[in-house]
Amino acid sequence: MVLQRNDLIYPELSYQIIGCAYEVFNSIGGGHQEIVYQKAMKIALKEKGLNFTEQNYYPVMFKEIVVKRNYFDFYVEEKIVVELKSADHFSKANYDQVLNYLNISEIKLALLISFGTNEVRCKRVVNFKTINKDSSDNES
Repeated sequence: MVLQRNDLIYPELSYQIIGCAYEVFNSIGGGHQEIVYQKAMKIALKEKGLNFTEQNYYPVMFKEIVVKRNYFDFYVEEKIVVELKSADHFSKANYDQVLNYLNISEIKLALLISFGTNEVRCKRVVNFKTINKDSSDNES
């Protein structure tokens, strides 16, 4: 399955979450620690009436033994992982972290949101392994 531009995953929900990020940034501005943005996002997501969990736990398993514990910042509507950063740009490590979360959990989409000094940035990170798996399952 090849995704087209108009085949965005969870576009409306993504729009709502990104709107919350802009609302937070427009209200409190840049330069804060990540925990400040996490607390503000929690308030904004609640006000939008979105269901979510915070610091959602997902283990990394090897031979049925937990070798690492991962925690998503938010898991919204049991569909989208939201990972917040307090930085002016995304690093490769940020993308790698989110891709690992998606691969471990088999979730289709994550939003990587960075609250910088002068702006908020949002990136959609898609788990093509899960999407392609779902597509081949449907064809069987």
